[in-house]
Amino acid sequence: MITTEFVPGSPCWLDLGAPDVSAAAAFYSAVLGWEYESMGEGEEMEGGMFRKDGKIVAGLGKLTEEGARSAWMIYYSVADADATTRAVESAGGTVRVAPTDLDGWGRMAQYSDPLGGQFAVWQPGTSKGVDLVDEPGSLSWTELYTSDAAAAKAFYGGVFDWRFSDMELPGGGGSYTLITPAGLPEERMQGGLMELPEEHLALTGGRPYWHPVFAVADCDAAVARVSENGGSVQMGPADVEGVGRLAVCLDRSNADFVVLTPVEG
Repeated sequence: MITTEFVPGSPCWLDLGAPDVSAAAAFYSAVLGWEYESMGEGEEMEGGMFRKDGKIVAGLGKLTEEGARSAWMIYYSVADADATTRAVESAGGTVRVAPTDLDGWGRMAQYSDPLGGQFAVWQPGTSKGVDLVDEPGSLSWTELYTSDAAAAKAFYGGVFDWRFSDMELPGGGGSYTLITPAGLPEERMQGGLMELPEEHLALTGGRPYWHPVFAVADCDAAVARVSENGGSVQMGPADVEGVGRLAVCLDRSNADFVVLTPVEG
């Protein structure tokens, strides 16, 4: 489970790059019950924070990168963003945004793994990350779809010192790799990675990609809200033994995310 302890290598922040900030704010407010707090003024809403019950759960910003798709960026906590940058480069990754200080809140950097999967890190300053996780309407899991699971484990294991364990998917659907931060027990698993053929990674033209999983009280009701508010559903809702009921969704701009009603207990 994800907690707000934010040990090194654990997900601590996420933000969405959207071509239409106002539309994205309205969509997620309707689907996940978030309140949007703009950091801009007037009609030009360039970004802000999402809150759930007053607690920060995610960020939202204007998508400005030429040719980039709208997507969620997941940030992992690190003690030293500069050292992590060197580790990324040594392991064959690419620096997309060099370590940058953000007004004392912290120091961030963004990268691509050797196959093109994008992710980011956060070195905490006055802000350690989001205020709420693993509750309805907040981040509960992170997931990587990749065409080469072995390469992904070698890269991310080297950068973050993650621990991996494989489980067989029901019905002969292959294996799924569970991710746990170094030094923590398996009940503190924070995410997973799954190998898929490149043709199944159509959102990114075959490149790997990370996406967030949001806990919801009622998966079917959340899926209905996705459709009612201009999004779409790629898969589900479906029951997964030992996990819960989930659906893979796209928002109005085709940014992908998962909604999950976890099994009780």
